[in-house]
Amino acid sequence: MGKFNMNDLKKGLATFTTGENFHAYNTLGAHKATVDGKDGFIFSVWAPNAQNVSLVGEFNEWQAEGIPLTKDQEGVWSVFTTIPKEGQMYKYNVTQANGRQIFKIDPFAQRFEKRPGDAAILYDLKDFHWTDGLWRGRQKRSNYFERPLNIYEVHASSWKHHADGSPYTFKDLTDELVPYLKKLGYSHVEFMPLMEHPLGASWGYQLIGYFALSSYYGTPEDFQYFVNACHNENIGVLVDWVPGHFCRNDDTLPYYDGTPTYEYYDSDRANNIGWGALNFDLGKPQVQSFLISSALYWIETFHLDGLRVDAVSNMIYLDYDVGPWKPNKDGGNRNLEGWHFLRKFNSVVKLKHPKTIIMAEESSAGTKVTGMLEEDSLGFDYKWNMGWMNDVLKFFEMDPVYRKYHLNLLTFSWMYRMSENFILPLSHDEVVHGKKSLMHKMWGDRYRQFAQLRTLYLYQATHPGKQLLFMGSEWGQFLEWKYDDQLEWVDLQDDLNASMQHYTASLNKFYHDNRALWETDHTENTLEVIDADNTDETVLTFIRHGKRKKDFLIIAMNLTPVERRNFKIGVPYPGKYQEVFNTEMREFGGTWTKHNVDSLSQDESFKQFEQVITTTVPALGAIILKPVDINLRKKKKHPTAKKEVKKKK
Repeated sequence: MGKFNMNDLKKGLATFTTGENFHAYNTLGAHKATVDGKDGFIFSVWAPNAQNVSLVGEFNEWQAEGIPLTKDQEGVWSVFTTIPKEGQMYKYNVTQANGRQIFKIDPFAQRFEKRPGDAAILYDLKDFHWTDGLWRGRQKRSNYFERPLNIYEVHASSWKHHADGSPYTFKDLTDELVPYLKKLGYSHVEFMPLMEHPLGASWGYQLIGYFALSSYYGTPEDFQYFVNACHNENIGVLVDWVPGHFCRNDDTLPYYDGTPTYEYYDSDRANNIGWGALNFDLGKPQVQSFLISSALYWIETFHLDGLRVDAVSNMIYLDYDVGPWKPNKDGGNRNLEGWHFLRKFNSVVKLKHPKTIIMAEESSAGTKVTGMLEEDSLGFDYKWNMGWMNDVLKFFEMDPVYRKYHLNLLTFSWMYRMSENFILPLSHDEVVHGKKSLMHKMWGDRYRQFAQLRTLYLYQATHPGKQLLFMGSEWGQFLEWKYDDQLEWVDLQDDLNASMQHYTASLNKFYHDNRALWETDHTENTLEVIDADNTDETVLTFIRHGKRKKDFLIIAMNLTPVERRNFKIGVPYPGKYQEVFNTEMREFGGTWTKHNVDSLSQDESFKQFEQVITTTVPALGAIILKPVDINLRKKKKHPTAKKEVKKKK
């Protein structure tokens, strides 16, 4: 909190009410100030239809009459007082439009008491000494679409606990999670929401404090220290953000002044029945100032590298929820306010921080989510590919006897991969509520489950698009994720789990070291199909291309428990090809002790290719081959080959 005065308040409120104050936390809330030579705090809260507002807290033993605030023409109540002291808790006693009195939180507070309490705390966030200039400079100069993006998704309070059962704070996570991320080779860590929330069972998605790190995780300085440490290890930090809906606890944001304030006036639109929450009125200027300010607060205060916007479908479709809905003015189901808000949000963030990664969790195909605003999109950088996730997991849960009839579950995403910029998520949502862990989803006995999990992760790493994996999945945790307990770290005493963790680290390093897997992700030429029709043997083969002609990888995935020997693969150039990755190596928990020998191409037609190599593809396993000595000037398509036709969704 910097020094503040009444003129600063007036200037900030002029744009807050027009939806153009994108740093509204510098205007509303509690701020240190000096007035007439006296040091104290200015408190300001937006409650346009309240009959009265007073400040209550530890400083007056929570007496309801409190310190009275005065209302201005913008509907903001404020007061300067020398009575409260830093570190004390406070709330506002709001006399609502109907005369009801209720203690309400400060929506702009930057610190709250530990749950289940929700009083704000007067907190002075000091300037942090950042040492991440080298990282931030590199990010400004780089094109993240052409860089590795390999995300480890974390729920901060259940990654690891102390011996007494208490969760790690960010001070603890700096000591243990940062080295772990480095060891496993992830480029980024993404946290489920870190903002203040009253119930752990919501996983952080039912927020009350949009400008406050949950006190469950330590202090804001602890989180700044964590981000700084990550950046110094070349690891980016992303955080989930929830602008669509908010917690409906009566003493927090809902119907703040007794009338719809942050929520829609239409009760059908305001009530989120499916999630037991309330939806923000995304067309209201003050709400736009509030939400965009929240996003920029997290990006700027904590040097975040990006945000993932949760539940975008809920914001852009009027009929997304289970309750009644009314068509828009054009008779359709698009939430026009939500659509325009998200475009405004992305425009503002990108103008101020062009290298910040903004991702959308959105499952429909009815709205273009990523791309330029001029293309009539929402303007996000990436969209989670929920279709890929659903199809691929359905395939790997299937008995291999039937997989030959459903190979399209793995390849359908190839058809629409150019429609958006995708992230391939294997997230927290897939390992809870009886869905089983990723390991438990796999078909077969325990050995075969591990074999298929390795192949699944290899497919994720070699499929066009960036990637995300939820914590615990990296070693094949068998039990579902529990939000109120730590991961099953005891698993790593088992050789197969330890080998699986080593495998994930090795695959992550391979992904990072091979440009063909990420530098042309969003171009048509990044993927070349070798054979997507081998249903009899159920082996899928394809090529990933980098920018340079010689920079490509050949991937062969065997989706059955039958080893494929003397297996022929069409290749684009004559020469020698070397196996550089094999999911069935003994060090990964498999049975192979050495790689396939190098393969020399032979003159033989195979679909669009006139050269083939012969190798062995392990049962329920996959291999990656790389050219080591090829003739780049002799690529010719066989005259009878049919050109692959790539369709778009």
